[in-house]
Amino acid sequence: MTKLLSCRFNMDTNRVETRFEDGTTLAIDCIAVEDEYSNTPAQRAELNWLLYNKPLEYAQMVLRGEMGHYLSLGCDHGRLED
Repeated sequence: MTKLLSCRFNMDTNRVETRFEDGTTLAIDCIAVEDEYSNTPAQRAELNWLLYNKPLEYAQMVLRGEMGHYLSLGCDHGRLED
């Protein structure tokens, strides 16, 4: 695949739809990503935050195999405030 140009989260299919420079498209199944990488409610919240706020970064991390490392850092973007 070539350079990732764009992506968007499709709430109806629960997929991140990507488009590459060479015209290739790819849909990332977000349920499968959650099942693979999230073990806690906080990790699921972080994945949801990424989907809604930074779908391009979400797609890049999935494609590069970096999602597990990212979640291991303990990010808290998706954490609910008390």
